[in-house]
Amino acid sequence: QVQLLESGGGLVQAGGSLRLSCAASGRTFSSYAMGWFRQAPGKEREFVSRITGNGGSTYYADSVKGRFTISRDNAKNTVYLQMNSLRPEDAAVYYCAAGWSPAEVAGAYRYWGQGTQVTVSS
Repeated sequence: QVQLLESGGGLVQAGGSLRLSCAASGRTFSSYAMGWFRQAPGKEREFVSRITGNGGSTYYADSVKGRFTISRDNAKNTVYLQMNSLRPEDAAVYYCAAGWSPAEVAGAYRYWGQGTQVTVSS
């Protein structure tokens, strides 16, 4: 069982930055691939980024590539999402998720956080 808790969301102006954190419980954090997803009102949940258990491989949605960076600190049981050059269309609830294999589909992840709201003003 893994419990995930996101933090770091908030209101930011377009062009600004935020750093999301996702703290995980449990002693096997490094065994899990971690992903970030987001969901805007009236839209389906969409993939943002993912990282392998050892942090050696990352992948990004085209919409965030070059602006967002995913990383993890296994000693702290935490995964991060650094978001730069934010745009109004990045506004959403951001969720972190843990799964056995790195993937770009939500169904591949077993454990989910409660989400953190990101609002971007134009």
